[in-house]
Amino acid sequence: MDITSDTHSQHISQQYNQDLETLKTQLMAMGGLVEKQLQEALSALLEGDGKLAARVRDNDASVNEMQLRIDEECVRILARRQPAASDLRLVIAVIRATNDLERMGDEANKIARTAIDLIDAGRIPQGSVEIRHISEHVRNMLRDALTGFARFDTDLALKVVQEDASVDAEYTTAMRSLATVMMEDSRSIGGVLSVMTVLRALERIGDHADNLAEHVIYLVKGRDIRHTPIDDLDHEALRQSGKR
Repeated sequence: MDITSDTHSQHISQQYNQDLETLKTQLMAMGGLVEKQLQEALSALLEGDGKLAARVRDNDASVNEMQLRIDEECVRILARRQPAASDLRLVIAVIRATNDLERMGDEANKIARTAIDLIDAGRIPQGSVEIRHISEHVRNMLRDALTGFARFDTDLALKVVQEDASVDAEYTTAMRSLATVMMEDSRSIGGVLSVMTVLRALERIGDHADNLAEHVIYLVKGRDIRHTPIDDLDHEALRQSGKR
């Protein structure tokens, strides 16, 4: 059975309703923090702001702490409530989502550390056009995946899944272009390698956003589409039904 945002507010126990709502709220808060970390890491890199990059690096522990707190809440619900059906899918989806968000936080931290290295070396990152372009796509994917989770919106989730292929293609093109730059000018190797590190981090964040979208589809439709090629998906069956 498909679920909607109202499905988890129909239990006799008001405390159970509150527990599930708190779980979703905590996940959205973690997602918001990861979005902020990514935005600030990119700003630090492109604007040469060492203090901002250091703040992102130092705040990485906050993302990890949120994951542990949410996981503990999930374990508590599993032990005390023994959820079934859509409630169980919600708890499982949240556990999976926090893992992906934590990994995104790690990648944002990697971008911040790269920014610090470039700033300390007095280098301006080459490939900033590629970084800006791909980062815009990735940030949109993350935002849409989180919104899809909050609204139980499979249409938005499918959009994210489809967008991931575009990001992968852009990433491949950018890496080839940067490799050409290195071959033509050996003095650029150090800076270009740093940019490649950033692009790889962004590509990985896009992958994790894609995972988040897949968790939304699992939550709403009860279908695990991980490892299923996008061309093999039954898109019509996965689309939103009964939209209000």
